[in-house]
Amino acid sequence: MATVTYRQALRDTLRAEMLRDEDVFLMGEEIGVFEGSYKITEGLLKEFGPRRVRDTPIAEEGFVGAAIGAAMLGLRPVVEIMTINFSLLALDQIVNHAAKIYGMFGGQCSVPMVIRTPGGGGQQLGATHSQNVELFYSFIPGLKVLAPSTPAEASAMLKAAIRDDDPVLFLENLALYNTKGEVPDEVAPAEIGRAAVTREGADITLIAYSRMARVAAEVAEKLAADGVSAEVVDLRSLRPLDRETIVASVRRTGCAVIAEDDWLTYGIGAEIAATIQEGAFDWLDAPVRRVAMAEVPLPYSKPLELAALPSAESLVTAVRDTLAATGRR
Repeated sequence: MATVTYRQALRDTLRAEMLRDEDVFLMGEEIGVFEGSYKITEGLLKEFGPRRVRDTPIAEEGFVGAAIGAAMLGLRPVVEIMTINFSLLALDQIVNHAAKIYGMFGGQCSVPMVIRTPGGGGQQLGATHSQNVELFYSFIPGLKVLAPSTPAEASAMLKAAIRDDDPVLFLENLALYNTKGEVPDEVAPAEIGRAAVTREGADITLIAYSRMARVAAEVAEKLAADGVSAEVVDLRSLRPLDRETIVASVRRTGCAVIAEDDWLTYGIGAEIAATIQEGAFDWLDAPVRRVAMAEVPLPYSKPLELAALPSAESLVTAVRDTLAATGRR
């Protein structure tokens, strides 16, 4: 067991998978000579050479398309797109090709590729570089969408993604790269499509993913000091979505708050709220509440940016309002 950053866990896992399987190779802008914009691929060009760590032109549609072709021919490309915002330039390749080929070819051809990409605000990168548009991809059958929140989960889920025979979008919130956590010496691949109950509780369920899953864990710790027992469900996988774990948790606690690092309208949280309504309506003691960012293009100004993003304080307020509505507190 070692304590490492989220960044280091990703790098170590990429290296381990490249050593394990010669069909695994990396593609992306500046991932080789420059060692990646976020240094996830540091040292890998030197170790594995340009055949397996390939710098690409600034042409997302082109190199994602090339990766799809490589995957169809039996390789396992791991593509780094510098931010999820730039993935929109490759939307046609991801949505109309990577996600559709297995079905359109009648199962005769798979697309075993991973697209790693960071997103999220809080870094003063401006409105067009600070988005969480995972909803676009979570909507698409044929894709798998993962969003781990800790170094251990990042390692286990990246292993699973690389070994999976379907295309996987692997989300990394920028705010997580320097966070630390314990990672086992031997990491087994995670089960894709399975949420994790990271903290058990009896009073309320907090449901989140990626950065907000860490915030939810911190809030649950704070609430415990005030006598509130909060259960935390870290989704980890947005498609497939583990509806069973969500519903089972809410049935136990009787109320829920959903936290996401994205806009409220039409968001991931709306899908989770609908899941709770369908599967746990008769167990609810209060309406489901959602915590999300302000519905604005994210400001560059640091004070305005922080004001727009969901916070621990906003989550605590939602929890207290929900519990008050139950009449239990």
